[in-house]
Amino acid sequence: MTRTLAKLAGSCVLAAVLVAGLLFPLAGGFGFVSNRAADAVDNVSAELVEGTVPAVSTMVDTAGNPIAWLYEQRRFEVPSDKISNNMKLAIVSIEDRRFAEHEGVDWQGTLRAFLTNSASGEVQQGASTLDQQYVKNFQLLVVAKTDAERRAAIETTPARKIREIRMALTLDRELTKDEILTRYLNLVPFGNSSYGIQDAAQTYFGVDAADLNVAQSAMLAGMVQSSSKLNPYTNKEGVLQRRNTVLDTMVQNIPSRADEFRTAKTEPLGVLPEPKGLPRGCIAANDRGFFCDYALQYLANSGISREQVDKGGYLIRTTLDPAVQDSVRNAVSAAADPNLANIAEVMSVVAPGENSHDVVAMASSRRYGLDPDANETVQPQPYSMVGDGAGSIFKLFTTAAAMEKGLGINAQLDVPNRFEAKGMGNGGARGCPAATYCVENAGRYKSPLSVTEALATSPNTTFVKLIQAVGVAPTVDMAVRLGLRSYTEAGTSGFSNQSLADMVKEQNLGSFTLGPVPINPLELSNVAATLASGGRWCPPSPIREVVDRQGKQVPLTQQACEQVVEPGLANTLANAMGKDDTEGTAAGSARATGWNAPASGKTGTTESHRSSGFLGFTNSLAAAVYVYGDSPTPGEICSFPLRNCGSGDLFGGNEPARTWFNAIKPVLGQYPPPALPPLDDKYVRGSNQAQVPDVSNMSQGDATSALTRAGFQVTAVTQGGATPKGTVMGTAPNGSAIPGSVITIYVSDGTQRQAPSPAPAPAPAPVAPGLPPLRLPPIPIPIPIPR
Repeated sequence: MTRTLAKLAGSCVLAAVLVAGLLFPLAGGFGFVSNRAADAVDNVSAELVEGTVPAVSTMVDTAGNPIAWLYEQRRFEVPSDKISNNMKLAIVSIEDRRFAEHEGVDWQGTLRAFLTNSASGEVQQGASTLDQQYVKNFQLLVVAKTDAERRAAIETTPARKIREIRMALTLDRELTKDEILTRYLNLVPFGNSSYGIQDAAQTYFGVDAADLNVAQSAMLAGMVQSSSKLNPYTNKEGVLQRRNTVLDTMVQNIPSRADEFRTAKTEPLGVLPEPKGLPRGCIAANDRGFFCDYALQYLANSGISREQVDKGGYLIRTTLDPAVQDSVRNAVSAAADPNLANIAEVMSVVAPGENSHDVVAMASSRRYGLDPDANETVQPQPYSMVGDGAGSIFKLFTTAAAMEKGLGINAQLDVPNRFEAKGMGNGGARGCPAATYCVENAGRYKSPLSVTEALATSPNTTFVKLIQAVGVAPTVDMAVRLGLRSYTEAGTSGFSNQSLADMVKEQNLGSFTLGPVPINPLELSNVAATLASGGRWCPPSPIREVVDRQGKQVPLTQQACEQVVEPGLANTLANAMGKDDTEGTAAGSARATGWNAPASGKTGTTESHRSSGFLGFTNSLAAAVYVYGDSPTPGEICSFPLRNCGSGDLFGGNEPARTWFNAIKPVLGQYPPPALPPLDDKYVRGSNQAQVPDVSNMSQGDATSALTRAGFQVTAVTQGGATPKGTVMGTAPNGSAIPGSVITIYVSDGTQRQAPSPAPAPAPAPVAPGLPPLRLPPIPIPIPIPR
């Protein structure tokens, strides 16, 4: 008896000290504790009163369809009028029946709890009001960032209790009772990864919080006591008993509805067969997973971190067009078996524009997922540096750089069977001299070819000769300007911190025009969008806008668009690329898919057939398809079906081009009719300084002088001809050329002269406007091998 009285006396003293600590914070030792509590209140009070809690961010496509739900705590806040009154009555009845009367702290209950707990030697009563519970949960679920802070938020010490009481009093002064109750119900956990009443209602019953009935409300109110132990899927009897306890308190506290509450006790729990939780993150986005990841990376670079997304409750409106995405996914899946372990095909579609380049689709043949045994991957294949190169697609960069220096697309380019580019390093064909890059064509071509013909049929020697005239550095810079921005990043060369662009320029690698280096496939798609936008580069953006939980648009830090080449150059180059689907290396795939619309395109294949691609665009859609060895040790690839093989036969005109046509054709009707842009005569004819004088039938000396005066260098090649010995039969290139570049003159040796024929001479063949007639001996035109 004496011991019990001592405990009670001690409890009274403790309760008195507690009150003293609250009312007289500067007195004695507890004054020091209370001062620390006051500091904590000051630090948290602003957050507490503001009441911002972690909420689910939703990423949607252009039609408003959810792509992914992104969250740390699965919570959807709802206003008071969207919460059932049954739920409000149930939670107040079981947790704080004097809620409407007290001012944040139930002093009577607090003192009683101190006495009861101290007398028993253990915690039997909590006496926390809804205000205090809200404070405790807010500190645990919102404020605490570390395990130590989370332990401190729930520690059973007088200091914590003082902080909690002080903040509860502040909360009750600043907010109405309805605001506090609404915030409480939106905050607390309900188990099975569910937070807040709206998600709890959906998780267990598949209804909104506004539609919760009496029995459902009582169950959820009871679970707040211990959401981990009171799980209706693992402890049905315990949850049923607790629900009925809540209903009993409602019978006592709201006698006018006692019969209704007694009837509810007879009902089963009525929960769903399994919890209805929304999947978390990009992993549940299926074929949209790669796009989802890219969008989050883009947001992080634009000023909204992943942590902010996971807590912010944003509505993230993306640029993903579901119709285009589905078409791309179907085309990619048809071309490449998702179960291929070592080969991937990726495709991204970008919408051209002067002020934005929206990413409207992104897909890979590999399934997005975490199970490598099922050939799933979460690697950023469509938007990272992968593969062995895009091959001859890079010839468009050499062409663009040449056009910027003065070359016109009507120029006639030389097509030697073999070319040795001096000063461009060793490599290429057999018997290559030192400090020389040697290259041969895969087949035989007529010579010369116009720029348009060369882009369509893709002879290697022509473009290696062209890059020697243009320069490697301007060509690399053109590739970067048009869209391959990753090439300037440190470490992309694979050597130290050197960028790939700097390495290629430093080593003067003429092979760059043949595309033997890894690419970022999304950036290659954006190159197409830049050309389709009249030479205007914009970052490939997956985001249309981000809206916060108050409905306000969130500003993003994004790169500005740039005019990287003149519109006339981009438009004329687009025209020069407009024959690939009709007369070039992609013509077979175009016919096979029934493609019959104007489009610009370029195929590419690496020499070892370990990767290939097709870049194509209309005035509305731009995309690159890329097939590569998705393996640490990629091998040669064969076509139809795609597979690893000993001797590759993969070409850009095969699966890559076919995938592009199959993906774009079904959605063409959603956009303005395809049309090639207008030509610019400046880039058709070439600049005035780039015009090659017509020296046909001149002597070698006179021709050399005329070309030298025009600013060109000259080299002579003597060959059999029907004109008098020593006369010039023609030049290569002719029409226009890079100012200051080397012009080859073909000098006749007179060995093919024949007696005059009495028959009249045939009329000259038509030539392109503004170009001098060619006088070269006839050369058989073979069927070109696609590259």
